[in-house]
Amino acid sequence: MMKTLLIAAAAVFPLTASMAQGPQGPKPINRTDYVKTVDAHFNQMDTNHDGKLTKEELAAELQREMQMANSRIAQQLQTKFKQLDTNHDGQLSLQEFMAIQPSIRSSETPDQMLQRLDTNHDGKLTADEFRAPELAKFNRLDTNHDGVVTPAEIQAASGHK
Repeated sequence: MMKTLLIAAAAVFPLTASMAQGPQGPKPINRTDYVKTVDAHFNQMDTNHDGKLTKEELAAELQREMQMANSRIAQQLQTKFKQLDTNHDGQLSLQEFMAIQPSIRSSETPDQMLQRLDTNHDGKLTADEFRAPELAKFNRLDTNHDGVVTPAEIQAASGHK
């Protein structure tokens, strides 16, 4: 009985995972409507209408869901390809493909970096000024103050155990 419930639940799960999604995002659904939707899905899958789902009926439903998923993925890929194929020749050049690479930006300007690190405010960074915040990080990580930061100390500092 438990195995039958698990199989039925696995077959219904893709529907239930997506049914509360609307065009504007998740929508509430009451129990009565939810049960109606689940029952309708069961009835659709029960092709011989005997009130039970056979292994073959489940296999057919899983196949249908896989085909639908593959179709959605293919459609998304085709849409993305068309977006990338800027000259519409049906091929992606290296230049078109590389155009999707996100640009990398610094989180800090040179002025901000100087302001943060230039402790004597002379507009230049000495090796000591540059090194100080890094040594402070090292010292925070080196919790036993033995001059060695171990993987365990890094893990403890990051909150992972």
